[in-house]
Amino acid sequence: MAGPRKKRFADVPPGAENPLQFALSQRDKSTVDMVAEAIKHKQVLLAFQPVMQSRAPDKVAFYEGLIRVLDSTGRVIPASDFMETIENTELGRQLDTLALGLGLRALNDNPGLRLSVNMSARSIGYRQWNRTLDRWLTRNTMIAERLILEITESSAMLVPELVVDFMDRLQIEGISFAMDDFGAGYTALRYFKDFYFDILKIDGQFVQGIASDPDNQALTAALVSIARHFDMLTVAEFVENKEDAETLIHLGVDCLQGYYFAAASTRPHWLRGIEKQKAI
Repeated sequence: MAGPRKKRFADVPPGAENPLQFALSQRDKSTVDMVAEAIKHKQVLLAFQPVMQSRAPDKVAFYEGLIRVLDSTGRVIPASDFMETIENTELGRQLDTLALGLGLRALNDNPGLRLSVNMSARSIGYRQWNRTLDRWLTRNTMIAERLILEITESSAMLVPELVVDFMDRLQIEGISFAMDDFGAGYTALRYFKDFYFDILKIDGQFVQGIASDPDNQALTAALVSIARHFDMLTVAEFVENKEDAETLIHLGVDCLQGYYFAAASTRPHWLRGIEKQKAI
């Protein structure tokens, strides 16, 4: 006689939450709670990663400001650990606003800095985000020409007409725009020619290991060709070794970003200089 049958996830009654779903929901709740607490107590900061010029790999073209939060123990948590969970929520809009404010303050305090800041297309109509931008641009009119706003390809395609109008209004102010993760989504070409992004950031899936991957070399060359046709600067993300960097330069990519050059730092050289002066 067979023993008692073990209950499988498939045996859970319809409408009930199986153990895996419960674990995932608890993880997401924990993530949301962590981000909410960080925002409440202003435990949010930017990590700055340099984007290097291909023609002069020792020179910085601009920096990207990447949002970070601090958990209850003071650990710095990268966006990859929480952004997917909160991106479509009010917390996502609040983080976009805080990231913009931190970036604009850095630009105001460092006249030689050129900086990109990430945002979701969902924040275009968010009142506090727009107020933050307007307040800083009124305070310092020289900020706009050194600010780059990065919008992911997938986010831009949610509301393409809204993104086009938004870019048209702010590019007049001197602000530049970068399409992040280009090639990862499914950009409709009928919209793409209307976007007028200034920069295309080629998704890391095409970049990592490109030196030994003829297929990715061909795809990246095609992306570079598209960018050139529309007079856009190209940036390759996730460049992690010399061979990949050299291949990307050969393919005509304008700028390179990744661990091969530098990791993102919450204490960039301009902040370390200020800390040193205070210590003296």
